[in-house]
Amino acid sequence: MLDTGPRRSKIAATITVVAMVAIAAGYGALSYFWLSPTEQFVPPREVTIEKGESFRQISRALAEAGVVRSALALRFYGQLSLTARQIKPGDYAFKGGERIPDVMRHLVNGDFIVVTITIPEGLTVHQIAERVGESGLACQDEFEQAARDGPLVRALGLRPLGAEGYLFPATYRFSPHAKTDDVLEAMLARFFTVLTPQVEARMFAMGLDARRLVTMASIVEKEAKAPDERPLIAGVFYNRLRLNMPLQSDPTAEYELDGAHESAATAVHSASAFNTYDFAGLPPGPIANPGLKSIEAALNPTETRFLYFVAREGGTHVFSKSFEEHKRVIASERKIRPGK
Repeated sequence: MLDTGPRRSKIAATITVVAMVAIAAGYGALSYFWLSPTEQFVPPREVTIEKGESFRQISRALAEAGVVRSALALRFYGQLSLTARQIKPGDYAFKGGERIPDVMRHLVNGDFIVVTITIPEGLTVHQIAERVGESGLACQDEFEQAARDGPLVRALGLRPLGAEGYLFPATYRFSPHAKTDDVLEAMLARFFTVLTPQVEARMFAMGLDARRLVTMASIVEKEAKAPDERPLIAGVFYNRLRLNMPLQSDPTAEYELDGAHESAATAVHSASAFNTYDFAGLPPGPIANPGLKSIEAALNPTETRFLYFVAREGGTHVFSKSFEEHKRVIASERKIRPGK
């Protein structure tokens, strides 16, 4: 009988060698795709990753854009490194010259393109619309119209005055492809997160609804120059409301929906639905978009007997309990600041 043992051994050895060569070749190919950077791109290449896209779709899109050399290698790396499920959706710009681990790091960190808009406390809808327009996300008039009478405003029952007072001051980050309603929705949503059950309970205890709350907070925001004066200024205004006294707030007289502006000296003598020199009570709506500190002051005013205040040098105020005392303070301040 023919002995086939040595022959089988040779075949087995050959198969082993071929397998090892194949594995080495495959590993070498993967290492090349993983570790070899792509060419650099001018201008950068943009890839949008939508929420809910599969890793296979993402890999294919990146490979087609030339951001990675191989979709298969990217998928293999993502599975092996356990990062495939950690990718954040967004609009990404890749300059090239990066390896697959570098690309995955951007996707996991969420290093996508953003347009940043910072809204300080106390801006009006008109002024916020100007900032949105400057960012390039939406034209100013389009945003202002949406904030005054757009679908979101109507759905939230904010007519007839619109979203004034409800656009929360903060720094926002948007995709460059965000639409007008995306920007408006983000600002409105941020405001309504402030209305926690605790805040709503406090509003109920004070006899306030959301509009009255933000109206008072907006007046406090525009009057207060020193942050720690906000609760005291709120306390003065609540005292005047209880006594049916006009608030006599200059910023309310100066407020115009279209952003027009005239000096306080002229505005207080001009007829306006917002001019609180002409009537007792709050104006029909907010005169600006207040920040959290002013909202908190409107919810938790200082208990005080003060009924008047006047601004002094340095941005603070002098508070008085009587009109006679108030007049003396004004005269004193005029001596310190002639012509004011």
